[in-house]
Amino acid sequence: MPSAATALQTKDQKIQPIRLRGRSFMALVLAPEPPIATWLERLDALIARSPGFFVGRAIVLDVVGLPQSKGELARLIAELHERGIRVMGLEGADPSLLGLGLPPPVTGGRPLGEVELPEGPPKKASAPRPAAPKQTSLLVDHPVRSGQSIVYPEGDVTVVGSVASGAEIIAGGSIHIYGALRGRAIAGSMGNAQARIYCRKLEAELIAIDGLYKTAEDMDEELRGRAVQVRLCGDTMVMESLG
Repeated sequence: MPSAATALQTKDQKIQPIRLRGRSFMALVLAPEPPIATWLERLDALIARSPGFFVGRAIVLDVVGLPQSKGELARLIAELHERGIRVMGLEGADPSLLGLGLPPPVTGGRPLGEVELPEGPPKKASAPRPAAPKQTSLLVDHPVRSGQSIVYPEGDVTVVGSVASGAEIIAGGSIHIYGALRGRAIAGSMGNAQARIYCRKLEAELIAIDGLYKTAEDMDEELRGRAVQVRLCGDTMVMESLG
């Protein structure tokens, strides 16, 4: 049995509250259209044109206008999962259908504009031709506006300009930004831990390399507004001033 002194000490101890913080992230909204089989065929064509398009993306599924039952929603989510698309939330779903086994409902999203989709038909097999130098970098010679998304899983991405808030760059290699980085930069998206992020002015919402990430709240305030390089050292993200 605890002594009176121990009980008094326990009573006087300050209980530490659980720390909760609000944080916003940009998600890509998929809005299927009936018939679902035809919509899935169009989705497969998009994935064939750009296999890394959905890599590292938070996906919300907008089911407004679809015939809804728990079984149909579960089948649709399973079809997306087979294509490497993980749904983090459902928008417009009947609340009575949600529960165990389905993503949670999400509401109150603010539109940020259309995401630019890769164009052109899927590449068809052709006769072998002499090997040409493989392009391992993408040059973007204009600023990246809010709501735009640049995805290049094959290698490095260089932006001659700034990346606006609400925009994102996803690269299989390193990311070089010759202006301000105000949006999201995700380097090494295909598992390249040697990738780096360089920018002339750090004002990012999120930076990530090979799955490790930091949000604006986690970044050193002394580096905000400065030229910075970001790299991995083991399982630690290192941010260094370039001058």
